[in-house]
Amino acid sequence: MGGRPPAPRVEYIPAPPPPVTVSTPTQSLRTQTELTKATGEQTRLNMETGAQLDRINEEFYTGQDLRRYRARGAEERLLSETRGEQERATTETRGAQERLTTGERGKQERLTRETAGAQERLTVGERGSQTRQTQAQLLSGQERQIGLRGTEERATTRTRGEEQRAGIRESGSETRRTALQQEQFRRYKEDRDFRQSRQAYKS
Repeated sequence: MGGRPPAPRVEYIPAPPPPVTVSTPTQSLRTQTELTKATGEQTRLNMETGAQLDRINEEFYTGQDLRRYRARGAEERLLSETRGEQERATTETRGAQERLTTGERGKQERLTRETAGAQERLTVGERGSQTRQTQAQLLSGQERQIGLRGTEERATTRTRGEEQRAGIRESGSETRRTALQQEQFRRYKEDRDFRQSRQAYKS
């Protein structure tokens, strides 16, 4: 019988084991170890020393700052006290000057008011005299005008009265004439009506 041939068999050879390293202490290894330890100690010492120096510097500078702040505060207090004294002295001097100025101004104002009062009294007196004279002149003129006006009014009243009486008389005469004419017309009409009625009765 024919068929496929069997697959070839492959065998793998295992890898050899790793070599075993055996540490053999030598003089150079011990020296390196000691140097490493010394370096570590030195580093630690340097760090501790640096930290201690940092603390010392911080305390020093903090103290310096405190002393500086205290000195500045003392200077500021001294300046404030000096400024306050100067301001008080200036205020007192200004107050004294203002009081003197106010007193002098008051004296000048009183003198001015007294002078103005005297002038006003003189002016008022003169104005009163002129006013009285003017009023007297006005009254005299008004009296004359009233007298003239009364005379004119009396003359006018008389003239108007005469005109009114004449007008009334004329009006009465006209009224009487009109009434007479009306009466005559009425009688004429009655007489005419009577004659007409008689003629109509006769016929």
